[in-house]
Amino acid sequence: MGKKLGMFMFIFIVLLLIASGCSNENVEGNVSNENNEGENGVVETDRSNDITIAIDQNFITLDPHDAGDTVSIFGIRSMYEGLVGFDENMDVVPVLAEDYEVSEDALEYVFTLKEGVTFHDGEPFNAEAVKANFERVIEEELRAARNLQYLESIEVLGEHEIKFTLSQPFGAMMNKFAMIPIASPKAFMESESNFALNPVGTGRFMFDVWNQGDSLTVTKYMDYWGANDINIEKVTFRPVPENGARAAMLKTGEADFVYPVPQNNVSEFDGSEDVIIEETPSTIARYVSINTFKEPYNDERVRQAMNYAVDKDAFLAVVKNGYGDYLDSTMSSQTQYYSKQESYAFDLEKANELMAEAGYENGFEAEIWGNTSSETSTGMQFIKQQLAQIDIDVEIKSMEEGTLSDEIYTPDTPEEAKLQMWYVSWSPSSGDADGATRSLFHSEYFPPNGANTAYYNNSEVSEWIDAANSTVDQNEQQEIYANIQSTVYKDAPWIFLGTDTILSGHKKELEGVYVLPDGSISITNANLK
Repeated sequence: MGKKLGMFMFIFIVLLLIASGCSNENVEGNVSNENNEGENGVVETDRSNDITIAIDQNFITLDPHDAGDTVSIFGIRSMYEGLVGFDENMDVVPVLAEDYEVSEDALEYVFTLKEGVTFHDGEPFNAEAVKANFERVIEEELRAARNLQYLESIEVLGEHEIKFTLSQPFGAMMNKFAMIPIASPKAFMESESNFALNPVGTGRFMFDVWNQGDSLTVTKYMDYWGANDINIEKVTFRPVPENGARAAMLKTGEADFVYPVPQNNVSEFDGSEDVIIEETPSTIARYVSINTFKEPYNDERVRQAMNYAVDKDAFLAVVKNGYGDYLDSTMSSQTQYYSKQESYAFDLEKANELMAEAGYENGFEAEIWGNTSSETSTGMQFIKQQLAQIDIDVEIKSMEEGTLSDEIYTPDTPEEAKLQMWYVSWSPSSGDADGATRSLFHSEYFPPNGANTAYYNNSEVSEWIDAANSTVDQNEQQEIYANIQSTVYKDAPWIFLGTDTILSGHKKELEGVYVLPDGSISITNANLK
């Protein structure tokens, strides 16, 4: 691929260097003279018990039951907890539940709750509070209700014991329980209209202030039920979409933790004694969602041609700087029941043949949407240039995350949707195959009901998804999900690009902050050595 890649690298390296150079200059110009530059150019700042985490996107909502994007979810997780949660490997572990039991028929889930837990407003955590949370999700039809489609009843058995009964077995139910944070009923009942701006949970940290578009600050909750063994007093999340600016913040000490560390900036920290760069395999799938409802995208041959026209090796080299792997299925290899498919090889001859068969030998005009982060901008430019090889003239439209979400999820019907293509990533925050499949490919989950932004409609796939949900037999589930992945990959509702290697960076004295495989940040055990 040397000659091909050389051409792409020539185009992109200038863009990346200019963006990186400008952003570094701007950020470093704001460093106080009181700081002392240490080894490797890393500026040493006065250490306090406050830390700053630089991220690449804004938070959209802090409503624990109505968040769908990864950034909002980990912002919420910094303040909230569920009955169960995920450890560093995305395994389900008890949190607010002391223990739990599942009936042999997998229809009843009984949780014994921790005692002596209080919400950040001083209200007691108990079974009634848990029941009120689940009722809010269902009655108000909030986004989290998608995880509870088989929940039939909730029964309080005692002050610290509660039972959930399902209408049918659901193999992923424990993962779904982990996706329902428990909030103070007083908070959402007394100020429902303002609740998303004033979160009240049980977590290690409690809400301080959210300056939308600028920062989210949380402070240590002194009456936390767990061991009070961390010394961090305050954590500030600061959205910084520009790649070079985030890298500069890590270098100068303006940020204590940065995610993601731009791939092109990793080498700047080689040999650093002050900064540690972490690499984590991820469940993050990166792709272009194609609106299969619209012409010409409703022709499978056009979608397949688009896949053949995109050089995945060049994508990983140019956009990901070599950090990542092929997206050779509908989900990452780190996701439950992953089944490897034969990737769409870079083949312009095949792509042009398919375009001609579909009647588009002269190409067509197209539009791609994405957020304003540096990597997304680079990725969309890459897609534009790749598709130009088969005479698809792509117009790029970048939007702020909130605006983009509204444009995509507001339309009530496929006919109303303006979306053609969306450069995006997806990670199943529940860590299971259902989370990587149902909302993306089931015909009942078109926006605004779900994330099937390709408006993909294959009745056989939808039936398989329902069948996988209705059994707890792991062998049967594995077979069903293999069929789903094979069929969807062939139907090509996406341009399948790659899976991420998560790159995060932190000051060496910071411990306990890490990125999970789903791309969410955990600060529960944040501590300074």
